Amino acid sequence: MRDTLLNAPRRYSRPLQVGSVTVGGDAPISVQSMTNTDTRQVAETVAQIQALAAAGADIVRLSCPDSESALAVGEIVRQVSVPLIADIHFDYRLALLALQQGVAGLRINPGNIGSRQRVAEVVRAARERRVPIRIGVNAGSLEKDLLARYGEPCAEAMVESALQHIRILEDLDYPEIKVSLKASQVGMTVTAYRLLARQVEYPLHLGITEAGGLLTGTVKSSIGLGLLLAEGIGDTLRVSLSADPVEEVRVGFAILKALGLRSRGVTIVSCPTCARQSVPVIELVARLEECLAHIREPIQVAVMGCVVNGPGEARESTVGLVGGEGGNLLYRDGKPVGKVEDGEALPRLLAEVEAAAARWRAEQRAAG
Repeated sequence: MRDTLLNAPRRYSRPLQVGSVTVGGDAPISVQSMTNTDTRQVAETVAQIQALAAAGADIVRLSCPDSESALAVGEIVRQVSVPLIADIHFDYRLALLALQQGVAGLRINPGNIGSRQRVAEVVRAARERRVPIRIGVNAGSLEKDLLARYGEPCAEAMVESALQHIRILEDLDYPEIKVSLKASQVGMTVTAYRLLARQVEYPLHLGITEAGGLLTGTVKSSIGLGLLLAEGIGDTLRVSLSADPVEEVRVGFAILKALGLRSRGVTIVSCPTCARQSVPVIELVARLEECLAHIREPIQVAVMGCVVNGPGEARESTVGLVGGEGGNLLYRDGKPVGKVEDGEALPRLLAEVEAAAARWRAEQRAAG
């Protein structure tokens, strides 16, 4: 099926490496999340990182509020494969420790970790390892002089803050930079990114900060990030939720898939249900989302309650189930292959998706 996309051409950004992941340029837009465990608790933190990686996270960030946390990162790095970014505030020595432990990236604001000499030490250590630095501007923690000048947090103040921090790294001749401009207000965030995108060519990390719980945060992030991504702005993203971090990854991929920018995992097309439904769509979809979360191959599954729109959606899907008075009709690669009773629907759909994923992997191997 030919996609009709609203996306503008992607903004050019200077590519950089976060471990094995390319951010910027024409690389796929990467999805990030952040652990909420105590970084000093290595086993617990490793388990959460592995869960995030299994959900599809390309990059994971950890908070390092003290030296014990920064030192623990070394053992964590050795136990996981996903690139790790150390989140550092105020103390430049923590950034140096984290770099020594093998992190793939730093999230700092150069202006709040001490004197120019201390910033230069961090840059020197980052340069030796070619570790990029993300400048993270948040509306809730803008510099006092900017708040005094602008009167309140606003997009223009956020951009000015970012440019000040960027100049520090540019003066030190270190271009391995990416930038984020996050606010809890969608409009402020979108405006800030639009303004900065016209002024620099560094990769942009998108996010709506303090977005809220699973429902509210998903809605706000989908609107804000969706607007920017559709305009071609953004190279990596995090959906910030007061929820299990795994949900951040799932929502991030759902946003990218809705815009046709990533195709990882199962996409479920399902009807909202009405009196015509002759298959338990809601229950079936909930179970499918749970049971197919591990699938990485791009598989589309249609679950439709009746024959009004069902056959059309099933024909455009890898696997489909359409309810009908004479029984539920199962589709494979757009063609009906037989009828399925309600009680058999879930296991048959799961088996069909697993088989489709196996076929996709075999085709990829055959293609080289």
